[in-house]
Amino acid sequence: MDKIAERATTKVFKRSDYLFRAQEKDDTLYIVNRGKVRIFLLSESGKEQLIRILHPGDFMGEWTIFNPGGVHEAYAQATKDTVVCTIGQADIQAFLTDYPTITMKLLAEMSQRLESSERQTVKVAEDQVGTRLTMFLAENVAGQDSEQIIELEMTRKDIASYLGTTPETISRKFKELEQVGLIEQLTPKKIKVFDLDDLLLYSEP
Repeated sequence: MDKIAERATTKVFKRSDYLFRAQEKDDTLYIVNRGKVRIFLLSESGKEQLIRILHPGDFMGEWTIFNPGGVHEAYAQATKDTVVCTIGQADIQAFLTDYPTITMKLLAEMSQRLESSERQTVKVAEDQVGTRLTMFLAENVAGQDSEQIIELEMTRKDIASYLGTTPETISRKFKELEQVGLIEQLTPKKIKVFDLDDLLLYSEP
């Protein structure tokens, strides 16, 4: 950690600042120290597709580390005042060579991201919006208790983008789930799930 700290550079981004944009060349690993960053794609029509939200301790830019001369495929934007540590390609590659444990953890994280991306693709392609939403809520349940209160980290707009639909549709589906007694919307970001099994078994009419 001391050696990494010696090589890392701290950068500060204001809310709505871009850490990088699609098609920009880069050779930097970004590690979120404080704040929050959204990673998203932008279609030719200008429609956003949210990929993931990064919090303190999360990293991004690993693709460019292993592909010299490569460019970013997505956009990274701070959603609040954010501090990140950046490490250049040469330094990261040296650390990965000298400390295999870091390499294994990096590969594990990338594998989890790939699996998550594949699940998201299948959901958007095959499932109805209500099913996508119930699965999303289930994935955010922290424990195994029947009754849960979920603290959502995304806005309704970001949830809609992540699930491949519109904010209006997401709001309507939340209301439907509430009307059938599966959830209670305590606040826009705090959802009470009465029974997780019932939620997962729910089928859209």
